[in-house]
Amino acid sequence: MSTPVDRYAVAGNPVAHSRSPAIHAAFAQQTGEVLSYERLLCPLDAFEATVRDFAAAGGRGCNVTVPFKFEAFRLARQRTPRAQRAGAVNVLRFDADGWFGDNTDGAGLVADLQHNAHRPLAGLRVLLIGAGGASSGVLGSLIAARPAEIHILNRSADKALALVGSHQVHADEHGVRLRSGGLDQTDGRYDVVINGTSSSLSGAGVPLPDPDRLVLATGGVAVDMMYGPAAAGFLNWAAAQGGPTACLRDGLGMLVEQAVESFMIWRGVRPDSAPVLAQLRRQVEAAC
Repeated sequence: MSTPVDRYAVAGNPVAHSRSPAIHAAFAQQTGEVLSYERLLCPLDAFEATVRDFAAAGGRGCNVTVPFKFEAFRLARQRTPRAQRAGAVNVLRFDADGWFGDNTDGAGLVADLQHNAHRPLAGLRVLLIGAGGASSGVLGSLIAARPAEIHILNRSADKALALVGSHQVHADEHGVRLRSGGLDQTDGRYDVVINGTSSSLSGAGVPLPDPDRLVLATGGVAVDMMYGPAAAGFLNWAAAQGGPTACLRDGLGMLVEQAVESFMIWRGVRPDSAPVLAQLRRQVEAAC
């Protein structure tokens, strides 16, 4: 009689485009872990029921993507401090004594910048554009990397101010200055500019009202949390701002690195992200 294989999934809507199954299959092969990983399409009004059915059928955990990260937060009985600060969960582990929830998005972003791109954030000025779920998911980890300052801008300045308020104690503990404002309130040049809005999905590219205004310092770092062609508009703008020595990152490295964190939570093993990221980059470029 064969031993049941541990099952994992990415839960979301839509989910057909997700590259997470390929990433985790590569991690499993690399580490010798025996598991399966699938896509779990959840009706918009039945996320909880769908995930509970998956867990009851032998599922051990799942990644959670849009639009269910806030609902996943509510379902987790135990939450990490970074999930608490974000108010959102992107990875669930189905423990017998209550589901465990974490948010690995910020850890993925910081790992991609500091380890893959070799750009430490300590002491730098960071501009984070957007104050929605993507930005709230990464802000805690950005603070832990100890930049000198993080300036959060959003179409609704009140929402940016609220995000600062929810992370102020964490920022004070790490000696990081947090500021907020509207999209037109850029202040000088920044060492790092991160697009945490959905502007790339609509083809807008640059989420600032005056895209010709110099924002990114020469040789600075620019990140769009989207990846592939969707990120091209923002990164092309950043290249013109930061010059030939600018470091341009789309969200592919962040995707792989947050998956590393998820795999570690589930299996207690940390896979090597480098070969998986390189393979995924080749696949994305070939599809363009």
